[in-house]
Amino acid sequence: MPTSTRPTPVATTTDWAFRAQDVTKVYKGGKRANDGLTLRIEPGEVYGLLGPNGAGKSTLVKQVIGLLAPTSGTLHVGPYDIVEHPEIARQLCSYLPQAQMPIDSFKVTEAIELTGRIRGGERAAVRARADELVDALDIGEWRGDIGAKLSGGVKRLVGFAMATVVPGRLVILDEPTNDVDPLRRRLLWQQVRALSDLGCAVLLVTHNVLEAEKAVDRLAVVMDGRIVAEGTPSSLKAEDRGRMRLQVMLTPGSPTPDAPAWYRSPVRVGNNLVGTVAEADTGASIAWAQGLVDAGAAEEYALAASTLEDAYVRLTGHVSDDAEG
Repeated sequence: MPTSTRPTPVATTTDWAFRAQDVTKVYKGGKRANDGLTLRIEPGEVYGLLGPNGAGKSTLVKQVIGLLAPTSGTLHVGPYDIVEHPEIARQLCSYLPQAQMPIDSFKVTEAIELTGRIRGGERAAVRARADELVDALDIGEWRGDIGAKLSGGVKRLVGFAMATVVPGRLVILDEPTNDVDPLRRRLLWQQVRALSDLGCAVLLVTHNVLEAEKAVDRLAVVMDGRIVAEGTPSSLKAEDRGRMRLQVMLTPGSPTPDAPAWYRSPVRVGNNLVGTVAEADTGASIAWAQGLVDAGAAEEYALAASTLEDAYVRLTGHVSDDAEG
């Protein structure tokens, strides 16, 4: 970790957890973007923050990295109060924003190494770590190319390397796999786990519930600025045990069919209708979905074990981006 002049800690402690306590942010005009958010991320933990657009995820992140001040509440990384000292947040936190990094004029290795040096890393250590990340993410063939020549997926991987070449105590990753191909997504998730193995607390901000289910240790679902559920993926799915996911691809232009009483929390996004059914109702659900296909109202359907996506739909009334296709 880089060293620098820092304010006096609020307490002497070796606990480097990230803590948000009763964080509320009210914008001018009265819009309440965060409403009493409380969460804790332990060192070595990958913690997911899930929610639809406008749920308050980005507002929380901006407060964590010192771009906004909360209306009330506290934020700490280890012993440091990052509301009172936002400058320390930029030293203790590494951040991969959702937008692409502005690297069009830089070669891949230049961008990564420059970021590491700015974050206080020693030249030789930064160069070695940059080479390690380039190899681990399988982007070596582009190491000498400037950013303007890179695809969106490769730019995303370079951005991840820039954010983690000298990782902070808290690493914030906002939709890190956007535009990344399936093979290199796996490599990126391996590096996320490697960060937790180093003792970093990792905050993953995402819409992609199915990816989050595989990657996180714990997660919070945020809706209207509040945490509506928190726990492990298994604990959040507990209410849906004994239920199956019924997904119906409706014919384009067809109206949403009246849902039977046993089809719980059906949500339509585009032509995709998703909900859950009890195992005892699987026969009826197949007959109903097949009837829609026979009538030309649907193109196909699928019945499978329920996932974290179904808990997310139940809690928010939204289908995540990965299920909208």
